[in-house]
Amino acid sequence: MTGPPSGIHPGEGPSTAIPIDALVAFAGNADGVRRRDLASGDRIVVSTRNSVYSLSLRSDGAFEVSGGWFEREGRGRTTTEILGCTLGGHALFTDLIAAPGLYIEFAHGLRTTRVRSVRRIIDRGKPQ
Repeated sequence: MTGPPSGIHPGEGPSTAIPIDALVAFAGNADGVRRRDLASGDRIVVSTRNSVYSLSLRSDGAFEVSGGWFEREGRGRTTTEILGCTLGGHALFTDLIAAPGLYIEFAHGLRTTRVRSVRRIIDRGKPQ
C-alpha cells in the first residue's frame, strides 16, 4: 500500500513500559523545585537545552513566565499555569515545577526541552 505518509511511524524495537511504582519512587526522589516549597513571589530560573525561563509564582497559583518560547513568539511576560514535569512521555509529576533531566509542561500542552539546571530565588520582601 502506497500513499501519503501518515506521520505515524513504528518505533525501533519493542518499547519498554516503566512500572508505576518506579515512577512514584522517581518522583519522590527527584532533585528539583516542588510546588509545595514555593510561596507567592518566589522565582525560579530554569535553563533548558535550548532556552532560559524565569518563572514567578503569583498569589493565585499561576506563574508569570518570561524567556524561552514566550520571548521567541513575541509574548514577553505571560501568565500561565505549570501543570508539572514529565520524563518526556505522558506521566505528569504535578508536584514538580522544574527538575534537571525532566521537561516542564505548561498549560495548553506547551512543553520545554530537557531541563539542565534550576535555581530558586526566594522573595525576601515578604513578611515572615
